Order: sequence, then C-alpha cells, then structure tokens
Amino acid sequence: MVDRNDTSGMAEGRYQAGSNESVLENKLGISSADKMEFVEYEALLSLQTQLVDEIAVDQSITIELLLDWHTRWLGDIYAWAGNYRSVNMAKGDFHFAVAHLVYGLMKEFETKVLANYTPCDELNQSDLITVLAITHVEFILIHPFRDGNGRLGRLLSIIMALQAGWPILEFSVIENDKQSYFNAIQAGLDLNYEPMKALMASVLESSSQEG
Repeated sequence: MVDRNDTSGMAEGRYQAGSNESVLENKLGISSADKMEFVEYEALLSLQTQLVDEIAVDQSITIELLLDWHTRWLGDIYAWAGNYRSVNMAKGDFHFAVAHLVYGLMKEFETKVLANYTPCDELNQSDLITVLAITHVEFILIHPFRDGNGRLGRLLSIIMALQAGWPILEFSVIENDKQSYFNAIQAGLDLNYEPMKALMASVLESSSQEG
C-alpha cells in the first residue's frame, strides 16, 4: 500500500541486498518478496492465534499493546519492529502523518479513540461498525510503523470484533476493492467515516456468513 521512497539513508529505508528494492533489510537475509510475504503472513497468523486466547472481552486496547503486537509479529524479522517509524511515508501524492508527529499522534489516538472505543464487549452491530471504521481510519492515517500498518490495523479490528462477540473477521471485501478502501481512508481526513463504515459493514456481513 505504501510507496517506500522518502527513506534514503535511514535504517528503515535500506533494502535487502539482491532484492531489487522489493524487500526491506531484514534479520533473516530474505531477498525474495514472495518468501518474505509468506514469512510475515505466518508470523501474523501465529500472533493472531495467541491474541485470541490472551485478550479479554472487557480489556481496553492501548498503544503499548499495539507496540507489543508489532514487536511480537515482526521482531524476529526486522530490527525496527515495535518502534514508531522515523521516516516519512506516502502513497503516491497522499502523505501519511509526518514522522516526527507520530509519537504525539499515537498518544492522542490512545486518549481519543482507543480509550473511548475499547473494550467492545457491550457494542451492538451498528455501534461496532462505527468504532471499527473510526479506529481503523485514524490508525492508518497516522501510519505509525515502517511496515505492517494495514495488517496490524486489521488485526486490531479482529480483536475488537471478537470482544463484541463476532467471529474472526475476514477482509476479502476490502482486499478485492483496494481503491474504495483507499478512498475511505482519504475521506477520514475530513472526519468523514461513512465510506469506511460501509466497508466495515460488508466485512461484518461476509464474516458472519463465513462463521
């Protein structure tokens, strides 16, 4: 999802030798994008399985938890895992939060979003859709990590939905319409969460059918 351009000269901006700038420098020496995708996927699935057993339905989610999740997911792969990014990032002409603002924005995200919208154990479907949309949009706009923001954002949605009694969410609706997803993220700049609410409603519907 992210153009990795504004990162030269930084540890987070280095690519693995032999990867043709398709794989970030990593502890495993992996230079194949396909292999790295598989390794990251397996690590994320393992973390998700652990969190399903760990997170209580009435537990508030904090930024410390998100940092921990990122470390546990990618810590064996990247040296910068579990740390906020120090590089600016963009998708085309769309720029995510400036790197030096990330720490403050995440503290604000915790206070205004996570503290207000988690835990989700008492939410009905309509309210869950709303809090999932707002939480996801605001997290992605900050884009706190060098990589894995979208996937960690989806994992956060999964945990929130589980707290509300839903099955594990599956996001094929979003993955099959990435332009609508990106448009929904952009709409969040104007505090317009309706496009993301529509997508999250579809996610819940398809996940309920799968479950």
